[in-house]
Amino acid sequence: MRFNRTIPQFLVLFLILFCGYGESNLSPQQLFAAEQANEYIDNIFSSRPGVDLNKYKRKWLDLVYANQSPYQALDIYLPDEGKGPFPVIVALHGGSFVKGDKRDFQIVPMLEALKWGYAVIPVNYRLSPQSVFPSQIQDVKAAIRWIRANGDNYSLSTQKIAVWGDSAGGNLAALAGTSAGVKALEDTTMGNPEQDSRVDAVIDWYGPINFLSMSSQLQQNKQPPRKGNSSYIGKSKDEAPELYAAASPATYIHSGMPPFFIQHGNGDIVIPVQQSIELAHQLEITMGKNGITLDILDRANHLDERFTTADNLDKVRKFLDAVIN
Repeated sequence: MRFNRTIPQFLVLFLILFCGYGESNLSPQQLFAAEQANEYIDNIFSSRPGVDLNKYKRKWLDLVYANQSPYQALDIYLPDEGKGPFPVIVALHGGSFVKGDKRDFQIVPMLEALKWGYAVIPVNYRLSPQSVFPSQIQDVKAAIRWIRANGDNYSLSTQKIAVWGDSAGGNLAALAGTSAGVKALEDTTMGNPEQDSRVDAVIDWYGPINFLSMSSQLQQNKQPPRKGNSSYIGKSKDEAPELYAAASPATYIHSGMPPFFIQHGNGDIVIPVQQSIELAHQLEITMGKNGITLDILDRANHLDERFTTADNLDKVRKFLDAVIN
């Protein structure tokens, strides 16, 4: 089942959600930059093709992993050859937590991993404003538990699970990697409570990591953010800073986490590159440099096709092969 929405005023929405601005409080310069970003993002979402299901021979579509929402479904793709069990990549789309789909253009490069011998499992999760945090990460963890409970039926190696996301999906991938065992982010009533939702590797493409530091990184006028409401968190940052911290993967960094592969462009007009730099720095302090890769793509923008080139995907492959295959 697929759900499509437009992205109205993408960067304006982002500033309102995570930086505490109301649209009327944005400066003319910020509104102009937002309009440019909106046009850029809209063109991408309207022009890039989604997943061509006819290309994939071995697949199961719209498998239900929980029963609270029709969004709670996943697809499973297996490599064309081999009996498995195959190591798993859980693929998470972006869309500022308000849109996106497990078969849209963001998933296409992740399906290249089928050629590398991995099963790829794109997951839909509940979207805001109908569902607020922590519904989204609870869905991701429920999907991982479902995969572990049902993996034998689909030739999956459930002890080798990586999670790969871009933008909002990058946030959820990183959050899955840092928050293992955090009960507040896991709703076991959705099923398979005996299963573990830990992951064995994280690929984060330009995800928001620390919502509390985001506004200071984006504000060019150096003024504190004004009060606003967030459809994702459900309250403004002034009203509930603890929820903004709880939604930030940086909050849960601890020893014993899985390896991280982090990529971000320093020309990103939506998520500041400092978010990924901050994440890598904090991971290295806690875990050391071994297993932590930060790769900054010079002048690459948000959703830039330089992330999906064969050369860049080969970097992802080498990381995965080294840590879970």
